[in-house]
Amino acid sequence: MNASINVIAVVGPTASGKTALSIALARALNGEIINGDAMQVYKELDIGTAKIQASEMEGVPHHFFDVKEPTEQFSVAEYQQAVRWWIEDIQSRGKMPIIVGGSGMYIQAVLFDYRFTEQAGDPNVRAKLEEELEEFGAEKLYTRLEKLDPKSAQSIHPNNHRRLVRALEILEVTGRTKQDHEQQQGNQSMFRELIIGLDVPRELLYERIDQRVDMMVDAGLFQEVESLWKKGIRETQSVQAIGYKELITYFNEQITKEQAIEAVKKNTRNYAKRQLTYFRNKLPVQWVNANQPQKDIFKRTFEIIEDYEKCVGNNLFNKDREAIE
Repeated sequence: MNASINVIAVVGPTASGKTALSIALARALNGEIINGDAMQVYKELDIGTAKIQASEMEGVPHHFFDVKEPTEQFSVAEYQQAVRWWIEDIQSRGKMPIIVGGSGMYIQAVLFDYRFTEQAGDPNVRAKLEEELEEFGAEKLYTRLEKLDPKSAQSIHPNNHRRLVRALEILEVTGRTKQDHEQQQGNQSMFRELIIGLDVPRELLYERIDQRVDMMVDAGLFQEVESLWKKGIRETQSVQAIGYKELITYFNEQITKEQAIEAVKKNTRNYAKRQLTYFRNKLPVQWVNANQPQKDIFKRTFEIIEDYEKCVGNNLFNKDREAIE
């Protein structure tokens, strides 16, 4: 059996340097890059999502960007299906798929046996519960949920009928609570993956984030959001992204421009903290110190790959590696 790596993911918080590393890896490994950022699937959201520009791609094919209109919904389940298709397509052409982004749950959903609670469904069971709800009221169903799944009951209000029915449906279909169902998935690898994470000291990361936001403003972030706002795009899923929701609030005349910019910085810093927590707790990441020259980041990353490959007697690198280093 050939146990060589067949998918690489480059992860890390925003402003950690994922783009440069991913381009270097793609050149060295004959790779193609797949978007791993939930918001970069949207058209017209370019500056605020730090979407890679054509001039930065260095000829490396990039996939699954700009596939949704800003008015459309987008889910983790949809991402999982699409990116697994792209992985197979890239592999079929003898190339290395490289997923790059900071959306931890999305990347986990692709690389591991992440099953959604929607799959633990049965229309007949749901219809029966909805009939009970209409006939006997929410109190009876909620009492049953408290007895069978007290943890879910604590987080569900009796008047939230959709969630109440859903929790009971999962119980009947799977025989497990919603929490148990979710905990027993997402751990089994679907590929022979290697996940490289870029780690940046907290103070430096926050400094980079603040600088990046200022650069986005200079690059026309307000004009980008104003264009969406004038089209009436103000409460859709796309513009709930950091960098957009704050500026929508500004264009609604609820805060000042300075307050909007500071809110983007603060919310991005908090998001970066959550990203790191997710990667460290949920994914088997091989961390690389990103607080060093790019050539040293590349070198350490290639060492991690080579160590893995030596264990299985393979060599992924092509001649382009020497040019990169």
